[in-house]
Amino acid sequence: MEFFTFESVYPEVDWTIVRTVSNWIFLLALAYYFLTNLQWYSYKIFRVLFRHHKWRWHIYYFFFPIILFIYAGDIFYLYFYIFYLPFLIYWAKYLDKPLVLTNRIGRFLFIYIALLLFDEILHSGLSSPIKNNALYLLPLVFTIFISNATELVLLRQYAKVAKEKILSLQKLKVIAITGSFGKTSLKNFLAQILSEKFQVYATPRSVNTFAGIVSDINTNLPDFSEFYVVEAGARAPGDILQIARLVLPQYGIVGKIGSAHMEYFKTLETIRDTKFELAQSERMEKLYSYKDNEIPEGISAVPFPGAMRKIVATLDGLSFELEINQKFYAFESEILGIFNAQNIAGAIQIAYDLGMDINTIQKEVKKLAPVPHRLNRVNANGKIILDDSFNGNLEGMLEAIRLASLHKGRKVIITPGLVESTKKENIRLAQAIDKHFAIAILTGELNSAILSENITIASKIILKEKRALESVLKASTQAGDLILFANDAPSYI
Repeated sequence: MEFFTFESVYPEVDWTIVRTVSNWIFLLALAYYFLTNLQWYSYKIFRVLFRHHKWRWHIYYFFFPIILFIYAGDIFYLYFYIFYLPFLIYWAKYLDKPLVLTNRIGRFLFIYIALLLFDEILHSGLSSPIKNNALYLLPLVFTIFISNATELVLLRQYAKVAKEKILSLQKLKVIAITGSFGKTSLKNFLAQILSEKFQVYATPRSVNTFAGIVSDINTNLPDFSEFYVVEAGARAPGDILQIARLVLPQYGIVGKIGSAHMEYFKTLETIRDTKFELAQSERMEKLYSYKDNEIPEGISAVPFPGAMRKIVATLDGLSFELEINQKFYAFESEILGIFNAQNIAGAIQIAYDLGMDINTIQKEVKKLAPVPHRLNRVNANGKIILDDSFNGNLEGMLEAIRLASLHKGRKVIITPGLVESTKKENIRLAQAIDKHFAIAILTGELNSAILSENITIASKIILKEKRALESVLKASTQAGDLILFANDAPSYI
């Protein structure tokens, strides 16, 4: 039963066009919300529905509006223009990861609009408003299935082309790097060192998924490359094997294994076995593994790094000695972080095995450029800024805190805590923060309660929305401060 209609207020107006246009605006807005979330979670519907960190958004912007759309009659349109649309625009305006109009998004929208047009034709023959509005939702459901099937077919085709390209480059050697921590840093350090002697191309930024690597090969990998350094990430068993079968690496590197993404893998043993899927490459010549990793039965791997001594890591850089062929060699770098001494040492060992001499490697290590947002130091307006916003593991964050503690002045930390980790590790992080920092700015909602509860000495500022961060920093910091950005979490976390 419908309690309110536009005709009851203005019977002389034909409201059909208003309803039709409003329906289309709503359905496109609904698709925008859905696609934004889908893109955040690598187009995995299961993760959008069951791993979303702010599930209430689904209620506000998806499920509740759909219920009103189906059952509320013309009251829905008042709600839509007064509440839903303005709040959705406000929500979208302040996202730090807005929807990117990729080819995949374009294909989805093309299918969706085509089905909406078809649905409009069917819709015109029905009279019940409840059935009509329910029917309007079918194109989104069908588009999801059709789009997923289309993308799967396209990905298989693109993957076949990418694999053929890899095999066609006779001089190309592929180095695949995986692990729980430090993949991107090790990849960048190794690529920079090897570039002195070889034509090297590495996957950009943090591209490490199967689909991302397929696109990278087809679009960016130069034909003249001698080495392709590939970062391989995983969220489920089989992910690394899929990448290994695609790029067929001759050299594999399994970095340090830890509890990152534990919510997906459940156990360390599952994480370990997934990372060592790299060994199943048909062309594997040599597999390296971080020295403390437990290697699965039946797999042979060379441990790295070798013996190290005299490791010094300060706010100005690091130095260490590494044993190669029973002799220690000294290395220096402006890279920060004691864990990076291990990453660099691993890159040194592999570069040496691939034919580079020690003198050249020493020079290249000294010239290494930091990986963006991974313990980058910037001096600005009399303040020291340590940008470690792309580091999300406890060991790395504790090292960043140790480095910050070397600063003699006041210290401020901005962090959301550890995102894909345990309560226990977040408590350890909070205790370390409390020991060294005067001010702790806690961003996001995920860990703010547990961090706040365990930070008892430092002054706490809790920011649910990061857009206020700049003004808070201006008001609460001064010249002489060290500001550490420890991890970062997008607004949907």
